[in-house]
Amino acid sequence: MRKPMTLTQKILAAHAIGLRRPWVETGDLLRIRVDWTIASELAWNGMAQTYEKLGRPQIHDTERFFLAVDHTVDPVTLANDERTQRLTRLSRDFAKESGIRHFYDANETILHTKFYRDLVQPGEVVLGADSHTSSHGGMGAFSIGLGGADITAAMVLGESWIEVPEAIAVDYLGELPFGIGGKDVILETLGKLGRNTVAMERSVEYRGDAVRRWSTDVRFTIANMTAEFGGLNGIFEPDEVVAEWLSRRRSHNDAAVYFRADDDAPYRERFRIDLSKLGPVVAKPFSPDNVFPVEELAGMELQGAFIGACTTTEEELVLAALVLEKALAAGARPVDTHKRLVVPGDLSILKTLREAGLVDVYERAGFRVGPPGCSMCLGIASERAGKGESWITSQNRNFENRMGEGSLAYLASAATVAASALELRVADPRPLLAQVDRDRYAALLRRDAGRRLPEVRITEPEPAITPAAAQTLGRSDDAGSGILRAKVQRFGDAVDTDAIIPGEFCHLTDLEEIGSKCFHYVRPEFVSRSRDEGRTIVVAGEGWGSGSSREHAVWALKGAGIRCVIAKSYAFIHKRNLVNEALPYLVVRDEAFYALATEGAELAVDLAMGVVTVVSTGQSFAAEPLAQVVQSLAREGGLVPAIKRHGAKVFSVLSAG
Repeated sequence: MRKPMTLTQKILAAHAIGLRRPWVETGDLLRIRVDWTIASELAWNGMAQTYEKLGRPQIHDTERFFLAVDHTVDPVTLANDERTQRLTRLSRDFAKESGIRHFYDANETILHTKFYRDLVQPGEVVLGADSHTSSHGGMGAFSIGLGGADITAAMVLGESWIEVPEAIAVDYLGELPFGIGGKDVILETLGKLGRNTVAMERSVEYRGDAVRRWSTDVRFTIANMTAEFGGLNGIFEPDEVVAEWLSRRRSHNDAAVYFRADDDAPYRERFRIDLSKLGPVVAKPFSPDNVFPVEELAGMELQGAFIGACTTTEEELVLAALVLEKALAAGARPVDTHKRLVVPGDLSILKTLREAGLVDVYERAGFRVGPPGCSMCLGIASERAGKGESWITSQNRNFENRMGEGSLAYLASAATVAASALELRVADPRPLLAQVDRDRYAALLRRDAGRRLPEVRITEPEPAITPAAAQTLGRSDDAGSGILRAKVQRFGDAVDTDAIIPGEFCHLTDLEEIGSKCFHYVRPEFVSRSRDEGRTIVVAGEGWGSGSSREHAVWALKGAGIRCVIAKSYAFIHKRNLVNEALPYLVVRDEAFYALATEGAELAVDLAMGVVTVVSTGQSFAAEPLAQVVQSLAREGGLVPAIKRHGAKVFSVLSAG
């Protein structure tokens, strides 16, 4: 006898340690086995600090840590930038020292592209030091981004902890027109439902009749941008399409587990989206949910076009090239500029494009073809957009300064970018898509419509039950100790980690130095107000810390002198980072508090009781109680001190309170 579960809950139940009943439910705090940990060289920069503090122990499984040098590198940067050289050397040295099997050096691949195509399998638990680790839910894995300390701990111990999230279901209806793909679907979803709203800190399960017809590339893109949606993870039920993809692999194709959500699964909300009339869409700066039909922007002048980043799959890269091919055949010619760039996500994809003659198509269309890497999506290597430049791009984020200081990023599918690239004006790709030879498109992607799909066997989780062990950890009223009295720096909703600490400063590790760059572009007075004026309490609205998983955001806050954060809600990854780095946070939802806690207001925060008092009025407000394991970590001084004290038993000890 068990309760109904979502797909995410079934995977977590199958990986739970010390479960006392054959199901899990929202709010349960679990110890879980971890199948994979993954990271980039930019994340390893921070992880290496944690690893050093832990004494550089042997890692849990050298076959199951994946490290790729992709975030800061391109040939120019790698040859000339000392910071990039140091980050790359740090990763290379660790790979050699540890003997990990899956290390990929500079310009071989993008982290998520390679891992999705070659390694991840349905039913696995994947923790990555990058927010777009959500990508691998496209293959039916529970895959989430966390901060570097969490990933280092899981890499060393082979386990972690998780609070079972609430779940929502997004049900897609209708058949997508040819050429309308995953990027258009997820942008439409963001436009309709909003960023950091219904998905915030929740599991997002993508369902409906439409998804069964979608390729794994389409699913990957949608799961990838669950990070922009605000979800903890995005996931599709694995099916015959996924099984067919696995059958192409030479390895890592025999451990798939095919769970299904129960018919009466406990979704908090369900949303239906009809895609039958969906056309190309574009997200204007500075949010991925600022979405408009391409027709409304048609003709807008652009300064550049970028096709690449982890969200842009092989399917999109091939289709964009075929769109360009048709445009060139019709007599279109590229206007003169060097500001067109295409960056395939993996050398294997680049090989496919070259053998098909599509690299030549890109070059004739005025594109430079770069080696694999995150490139302009992060705007921290040599390829950047200039101040005031508007670029149309197939990446996944268009926050302020994302492609470079002062840049303006317009998000679209690769096909829409291609249609817009020749004249550098936003254009509807559908007239060109209508001319594409669909049989050739399928052949380039090695798809055989006549091939029989493999059968899959649907199973149920069979968790190991330990009756004497307490699986549901409960709550604690002990919120730490001490009363903090300081002034407020006030923020609104959806403050992202790119704003807290821009990517170009994520190579820094000295706390004071990284603190000096906190809110460098969007609020340059932040550091002086904290250090010189005693405004060391941040008060914010919904979704504080959304976006990138970078734990550097917490380091920057601490380095700037911040002593506490109070908000209505937090991005899941950032909240974990606050816990791991022992920077106190509270959740207060009372609107009356926010009316009083204005810029410069003085607060008295009782961390033990979880009570915040506005000094000028004497009014007090209760914060939401925090989970017991969170309070245990606070008492330990953070994750690293806890591991150093308790070793391999750390999560067992913490969960016991």
